[in-house]
Amino acid sequence: MPQEISLREANRYLSRYVRLVEQGEEVVITRWGKPVARLVPVTRRRALGPERLAALERSRRRMERGADLGGRMPGRDELHER
Repeated sequence: MPQEISLREANRYLSRYVRLVEQGEEVVITRWGKPVARLVPVTRRRALGPERLAALERSRRRMERGADLGGRMPGRDELHER
């Protein structure tokens, strides 16, 4: 569970919390008790769940196929008709 700190505390002791993040911790910064920012290690990568992996693969396949634009390129006059 991430450690929550106030914005004031983050301003005062930022280097302390950066060291925690470098060690793999996550720190959530709050303003008036509500989360507004999160400090996480840069090297940490999120693992994608099976649904997101499937969506990513579908997107890759669609990009490889390309988009159908109707079979012909519109002429200059067609593009600029009013």
